[in-house]
Amino acid sequence: MTKPVVLIAEELSPATIDALGPDFDVRNVDGTDRPALLAALAEANAVLVRSATKIDAEALAAAPVLKVVARAGVGLDNVDIKAATTAGVMVVNAPTSNIISAAELTIGHILSLARRIPAAHASLAQGQWKRSAYTGTELFEKTVGIIGLGRIGALIAARLQAFDMRVIAYDPYVTSARAQQLGVQLVSLDELIEQSDFITIHMPKTPETTGMIGIDQFRLMKRTAYVVNVARGGLIDEEALFKALTTGEIAGAGLDVFTTEPPVEGGSARMLLDLPNVVVTPHLGASTDEAQEKAGVSVANSVRLALGGDLVPDAVNVAGGVIDPYVRPGIPLVEKLGQIFAALAHSPLTSLDVEVHGELQAYDVSVLKLAALKGLFTNIVSETVSYVNAPLLAEQRGVVVRLLVDDDSPEYRNVITLRGALSDGSQLSVSGTLTGTKQVEKLVAINDYAIELPIEKHHIVMLYTDRPGIVAVYGQKFGEAGINIAGMQIARRAAGGQALSVLTVDSPVPDALLDEVRSAIHADLFREIEITEA
Repeated sequence: MTKPVVLIAEELSPATIDALGPDFDVRNVDGTDRPALLAALAEANAVLVRSATKIDAEALAAAPVLKVVARAGVGLDNVDIKAATTAGVMVVNAPTSNIISAAELTIGHILSLARRIPAAHASLAQGQWKRSAYTGTELFEKTVGIIGLGRIGALIAARLQAFDMRVIAYDPYVTSARAQQLGVQLVSLDELIEQSDFITIHMPKTPETTGMIGIDQFRLMKRTAYVVNVARGGLIDEEALFKALTTGEIAGAGLDVFTTEPPVEGGSARMLLDLPNVVVTPHLGASTDEAQEKAGVSVANSVRLALGGDLVPDAVNVAGGVIDPYVRPGIPLVEKLGQIFAALAHSPLTSLDVEVHGELQAYDVSVLKLAALKGLFTNIVSETVSYVNAPLLAEQRGVVVRLLVDDDSPEYRNVITLRGALSDGSQLSVSGTLTGTKQVEKLVAINDYAIELPIEKHHIVMLYTDRPGIVAVYGQKFGEAGINIAGMQIARRAAGGQALSVLTVDSPVPDALLDEVRSAIHADLFREIEITEA
């Protein structure tokens, strides 16, 4: 019997090859040699890459029998996930392989800033002996603020507590009970920025978090404060950071990631490299022998599962394995419902019920609970979310999750509802279904408001007191700003009560316009939702 072909496109650890075992025809190619890569992909059932090999639509088209692309690492910038999903190719990565390495690099940056180690080293290497010029500061009894208390943030908190530091954190999706378990005090973002001696950011890069540390935030910081970013380039406004560093608004910065990598001449990041109060590294968060080996072994195991037809927990786009064809179309729907739920939640989640109503209840739908959690955390944690770490993320945050099934679905053949309790005592629910022969994904309810709207990339959800003229108000404001409303549903319980409007728009809406519309209609709830495609 012919063995499945596994293509190794970049240098991986010997442990990775050992983890694959003898059941595959393992071949090697230089992934940066484009013609050679395309030729080798013709017979590949799986391809393993790191960061240098680009698997795009062209590469996927050259791989007619490809079943899985495995990225031995966390980031997936070099893999076209949408094209892979369209081609029916699974994409896997190693979402937890580098969390310890990233946490330790953060600590390294903090210590380097506090004791001015790089500058002192450079001075001594030049034959100078300037002890007084490099007087540092102790971490003992200082305050560190962690923005994003996910897995990496929690590891950093534990390590810095050993330095007898006071640890505070901002994370709108973490409950006070979870923070108390970690020995961390939850505060608002402004409070964190005002109180911290050291600030480290560990958030995902989304439209909401891009540039979240900018001019206004630097003005609030202590003049002796240091800021560190080893998460994602762009979370800190680099031009604002340059100004803050050169005018003395803050004491220094440690950067491992940049908006453009590598930094280009004339760019905002390149200016930062020349400043004496900046410590920089070239995106080394995952660059340890241990992280690389963990990543390689992890994706090798995923390749074995994928080619064996088993469920692959680390799949980032499709769930593999023995999932009934009737259940499989519901997976991306439920992931999107999870994203919508997270965007609408106004306080941390404490419990979540994934309710499956209708004919689906006769099938094994356990994967839908995983899909709900994956969608829920996709845009609110810094690490890549997969089917394996999503339950862990929920557990770490103290979220109790249940899967409930019944055959009662009077309006649709099947309806899936995510119903959660929030820490402020309120409840939130979103429901969706698949309709027609094309299995169109639709949002059919938010709380008790019944709607029916296809799920697209950009939505705006508004809850306000029902009164004449509201639609005209927001319609005019969006129209004048060139924002096209592609779809709209309005639901209400009774005339004169509250009404819910859900809009589909063709493009993101500027924050200033959102604030203007929110104020104009006196909205009780106003959210922009951007769906991240799996």
